Formats: sequence, structure tokens, C-alpha cells
Amino acid sequence: MTASYTPLPATTLAPGSSFHRPTQILPERVTLDDPAINVLTDLAKVTAVTIGPTATLKDANAKMINNRVRLLLVIDSENTVLGLITATDILGEKPMRYMQMVNARSPDEVLVRDIMTPRQTLEVIQMVDVEKATVGDVVASLRREGRQHALVVDIDEDSMNQMIRGIFSASQIGRQLGIKIETAEIAKTFAELEAALSV
Repeated sequence: MTASYTPLPATTLAPGSSFHRPTQILPERVTLDDPAINVLTDLAKVTAVTIGPTATLKDANAKMINNRVRLLLVIDSENTVLGLITATDILGEKPMRYMQMVNARSPDEVLVRDIMTPRQTLEVIQMVDVEKATVGDVVASLRREGRQHALVVDIDEDSMNQMIRGIFSASQIGRQLGIKIETAEIAKTFAELEAALSV
């Protein structure tokens, strides 16, 4: 018995077409006692935004704006993570300090690799710990480190290599909690944070 197959109809791609991107729907509102996973940007569900080390800061900034993110993973040609760069790195004092140090004449001479936070200095949180944690635990961690972001890692079962699984963002958590979180100005105690939430 011979199967009969029918070719699918085809048309030309319409002008202005784009493409689907994976999306993760996080809860709009959370509390400090909700599971930490509810505020994690999970890279198993959302594509990481990356950049190469020799890109200019202008290109890195444009990529952040276009993708509505404030952090880029810096990777090499083999997708190995070399470090990360944030909007604060680009728009803060780091570029000017680097320019003074190397006597650069133009900001265009400063590359991502010059001001990124290198891999060997990045602290990470294990996914197994995140699975047992609350949103409040994450806020406490960001506050302790004085950072806007925290990376979460797990282990790839095939290669047994450490993999970046997700990213916590103080601004994302603040939106979900309904308050603005500045890690330099985060409330010193949960009582202060809870008071801010009740306003």
C-alpha cells in the first residue's frame, strides 16, 4: 500500500513579517513570601541576549534598548560566557575611568571587554537553592551584594558543565512587588520593605 502525500500550499513572506520569540510569563504581582522562581528570568524559557567582547559600548547600549534588557551576557564564538555587561557599566563612570587609564580619546575606543565584569569575578546562585527560596530571600541576596542582578546556574546533564540558567533583576522584582528597588537604597530590614509595600 503506497501512501499518498499532498504538498502544503505556499505563499511569499508578507512585508513587515517578523518571527516568534520564546516568552516567559511571570506573575504580574508577587509577595516576599512567594517562590523565588516567580521572579526569575528563566533562560530555559527565554533566549538570553548576548554580545561579543569586541563590540563597542554604543552597540551594546543599542542592543539593550532594542531588547528591553539592562544586562548582556558577553560570549565568545563558541558561546562560552566571558562575563557580563550592564546598563550601569555603560552609562556610569567605568568608561571614563577606562579612557583615562589608557589615554583614549573617544568613547568609541572603549569596547565591551574593557569594562565588562569578567567571568572569574561573577558570583552565582545555584538553581537547587532558588527552588527552595522565596522572593524575600532573593531581595536579601541582592541587597547583601549591592547588585541589580544575580545569575543563577545549574549543571548541563550531558556535558556536566555549569550553565547560566537564569537572571534575577532588582528592577523586574520591584515591578512585580509594586515598589521600586534600588540595591544601594534597599530597605535595611524586611519590616521597612513590608512598610514600603503596604503604602
